[in-house]
Amino acid sequence: MKAAVISERGAAPVVQEFPEPAPQEGAVLIDMDTAGLGGWDVLGAYRLGVQYPCVIRGEGVGRAPDGRRVYFGERSVMPFGAWAERTLVPADEVWNVPEEVDDKTAITMGIAATGALVPLEQANIQRGEQVLVLGATGTLGQVALQLARYLGAGRVVAAARSAETLQRLKTRGIADEVVALGSENDVAALKDAAGDGFDVVLDLVCGQPMLNALKATRWGARIMTIGTGAGRQINLDIADLLFRTLSCVGTGQRPPADRRAIWERLLRIARTENIHVDYADYTLDQAAAAWASQIAGPHAKITARIRG
Repeated sequence: MKAAVISERGAAPVVQEFPEPAPQEGAVLIDMDTAGLGGWDVLGAYRLGVQYPCVIRGEGVGRAPDGRRVYFGERSVMPFGAWAERTLVPADEVWNVPEEVDDKTAITMGIAATGALVPLEQANIQRGEQVLVLGATGTLGQVALQLARYLGAGRVVAAARSAETLQRLKTRGIADEVVALGSENDVAALKDAAGDGFDVVLDLVCGQPMLNALKATRWGARIMTIGTGAGRQINLDIADLLFRTLSCVGTGQRPPADRRAIWERLLRIARTENIHVDYADYTLDQAAAAWASQIAGPHAKITARIRG
């Protein structure tokens, strides 16, 4: 079968022939239709200790042998993955996709949207509060802005480095205000956007942007950190955290049944709230280009048609 194959850790994928998965007890063979790609894929952290070559894992939508249209996340049976004509996935990770849900929405409401909803709910947003999303131009950030409003935020502010993408989010009404990071004084820019202070910060980048954002929060603020794109180590002045809480939230280590329930709930929210994100569309043959775009930061959810 044709697949996007990684030959060693850190290598870009090459589209080539790869052995077909064989049926396995407790797993489902899936004929792939659409695959997704995210930051976790290109970081390659899940590949520690695995044997190469392997297929890009990703997440995707396809057809089970009984004809069901199904979604699965980044838990395919190694060395298989979503970026191939067929893959093999543990049965409890294979979830039915409602007919009214398109492939892209099913994928986006999986890993990315779960990563937004879990920490935002833990932050316990009160009606009317101000929420800042750091790293807001990526898929998770775009979803988070919309979910924050759904959960009761009175004002949502997007901060990131891409001024063009930020302005697009503001024009579409996804963000009430935007802050382009990377200026001579990001702290002043964040404080100006915050008014009397942010109540909740969803931090997708950590590093200096998170430290800067702390200075624009009010007493009682909750800072939820779930990403490290701007650095994993910080030099924190504890005075900036006084009367605030800082939490590092993991979103993926939940039983399959719990993650499935969250995903099914997010599908309903996406429909009722008209959740929308930007997409960058590829084909399986364009896997290397999609990979490079994800590394560069696409400000969009990358998906690829595997068939059709």
